[in-house]
Formats: sequence, structure tokens, C-alpha cells
Amino acid sequence: MAITGDGTAAEGALPLHSGAADRTPAQAAGAPGDRGADTIGYRGPTACAAAGITYRQLDYWARTGLVEPSVRPAYGSGTQRLYNFRDVVVLKIVKRLLDTGVSLQNIRTAVWHLRSRGLSDLARMTLMSDGATVYECTSPDEVVDLLQGGQGVFGIAVGVVWRDVEGALSQLHGERVDTGETLVRHNPHDELARRRNRAG
Repeated sequence: MAITGDGTAAEGALPLHSGAADRTPAQAAGAPGDRGADTIGYRGPTACAAAGITYRQLDYWARTGLVEPSVRPAYGSGTQRLYNFRDVVVLKIVKRLLDTGVSLQNIRTAVWHLRSRGLSDLARMTLMSDGATVYECTSPDEVVDLLQGGQGVFGIAVGVVWRDVEGALSQLHGERVDTGETLVRHNPHDELARRRNRAG
């Protein structure tokens, strides 16, 4: 797929690669494909820490509809947005695309495309860009073809981003959507989280 300067997407004719690239990364609790994926959310500060963005960016992107939380949007004063694992992966990809100078219009199209793809598709996808156009590559051959054609200046392996986010979130707190209970990760002595759970 190529995302052009006018914000449209066009499918490429290159075949999908099968084999090692078809494997999905290991999944943490709350990761896509996990049964807990729809029951675990991450508050804004946690999503920011895992994606490497500021809260100001997160808030702006949510208000403008670039990346909206899938679990719970903010509705009025005092409510907190909750993002799922896939949202946090998309946030990190948006940050990387912005850092390399891809236009917001192309990023919006890329975000829409990423959200429409299946989980196994995301795990084996590489996004390539020359700064003006974003291309989806699902095989090493497609990456080589783009590079030989001079169309790829940088690439983002979505599976690697997935694992980065997974590792970051395994060290941070999540929240059960149904009960509001804070899930304490790798820090059983977190007094603040324990108090919040007792008060709820």
C-alpha cells in the first residue's frame, strides 16, 4: 500500500511473504489477541510513557481525532481516557512518522490503515517512507524493491514497535476496564496502587 500526498491509499501488487514473517510477537497481558485485550486499558500518562510522547501530544491527537482511545474516551471534566495495547502501538508509530517529517495528512491515512488491518498483518508489516509517501511492506522483497527504486528512506518495523510497547507496558500499570482495579506490573510493593485498589 502506498499512502500518497493527497491522503489516499493505493494497494501494491507485490505478493505477501510467508514463513518467518508470519509469526506474531509474544503477547503480554492486554496485548492484541490476548483474551484480556478488551478488559485492560492504559491511562494517558502510561500510554505516553510507553509510546515516548508527551501528554500534550496525546491530548491533542485525541481531541483532533488522530489517535482516539479505543477503551474509553474522555467525556467531561475528571474522566480519564483509557487506551488499549493497539492504540499505544499506533501512538508510537505516529511519533516516529512525525519525527521523520511525514505530513499529518499522510499520517492520518496511515493510522486509518493500521487500525483496519488484522493483528497478524500488523506483526509482519514494515512501513517505509521517503518523507512524502508512506508504503506498507509485508515482505523483505517489497522492502528491497522500494529501496532499489529510491522510494524508501526510513522504515518502521511494526512488529519491533509492538515488542517495544509490550516491554514498556509490562513495567507500567494497566487498569481493568470492568472494575477499575489497577494492575500492578513487576512492582508488588507499589503502595499507591494498592491503596487505590482498596479504596475502589
